[in-house]
Amino acid sequence: MSDASEANRGPVVTPVRVVIALCLVAPFVAMLWVGSYAKPDPEFASIPFFYWYQMLWVLISTALTMIAYKLWQRDQRARRGGGK
Repeated sequence: MSDASEANRGPVVTPVRVVIALCLVAPFVAMLWVGSYAKPDPEFASIPFFYWYQMLWVLISTALTMIAYKLWQRDQRARRGGGK
């Protein structure tokens, strides 16, 4: 009976899920705010800021997605009862 009541319950907003959402939204906000990086200076290894900033966000996005995935796994384990 507890399974049925849990399945009918609506979405639950927890602090962990808010952090997950922020991890996934941050790269989109950073890349859509073009005015913040649409400039040639400062250069890094003769690469204009416009290009190396975007490449840096590829790495940052990977790390944030990995963090979000691990947090999601931990959240799901906790909701199921703490099993591995």
